[in-house]
Amino acid sequence: MTSLYRPFGILASVLGGILASALFSKLWTAVTGQDEKPKPTDYDRGWGEILTAAALQGAVYGGVKALVDRAGATGFAHATGAWPGEGGPSTQETTT
Repeated sequence: MTSLYRPFGILASVLGGILASALFSKLWTAVTGQDEKPKPTDYDRGWGEILTAAALQGAVYGGVKALVDRAGATGFAHATGAWPGEGGPSTQETTT
């Protein structure tokens, strides 16, 4: 049953990446007033600005990924009764 989760999980991850990108762009613009984040190869940007952008982007992506993965696993478990990851009712039943 958990193998059925794989395509759903991949789709959720792609949509989560799109959501995270949009959220980061809006957050960066709100915080800095700049439409584009600095690239590491931008000559006129300083280390602090580049590292701040990278850290913020990583935090947004990590948070959105955790949110999407957990919501997807919970929704799958409610729909099927089987938890798609470690633990959960289906894993406990098969190990006893």
